[in-house]
Amino acid sequence: MISRRSAIFGLGAAALATWAGGSAQAQPRMPATLVERRLNLRHLHTGETLDVVYQRNGRYLPAARKALNRFLRDHRDNSVHAIDAGLFDFLHELKTELGIPGRIDIVCGYRSPRSNEILRAKSSGVAKRSLHLQGMAVDIRVPGMRVATIAEAALDLRRGGVGKYTRSNFVHIDTGQFRTWGA
Repeated sequence: MISRRSAIFGLGAAALATWAGGSAQAQPRMPATLVERRLNLRHLHTGETLDVVYQRNGRYLPAARKALNRFLRDHRDNSVHAIDAGLFDFLHELKTELGIPGRIDIVCGYRSPRSNEILRAKSSGVAKRSLHLQGMAVDIRVPGMRVATIAEAALDLRRGGVGKYTRSNFVHIDTGQFRTWGA
């Protein structure tokens, strides 16, 4: 016969075992929640699109990083450079912050030294040591969204540099030091 005290103790032990990851009786383990980070991009100069899961359960996926590096290549000379993974996270967090259900348009990703010099010759707004040269910057648009809205959300994240180019209709984000500029 089981006393009230041993029944309560038995229930308490079973609850403690379950809470600690064990079980009073064998129970199937629930699968861990899969956490994925996805980017849906369109490159305005090449017309290419890329919809890719680049991170799963906190791990960057090598094949996805390779695809993103190629996608964000210098469209002028097709040179590919490793892109800072933090830039993918910045884009993903910006997408989440803004509630973007669709794609982000890429104006410019990686920029080769030659391309950077060509652009510098045409515009005073191109930095000599641009973070585009290091794969740490991207210029973006979001269909149907104002530059000011995108820039404000990027500034709220405080992940890096944010440049607002209203007349050219794009926002620059990078993984350098936090700073801001633009009209």
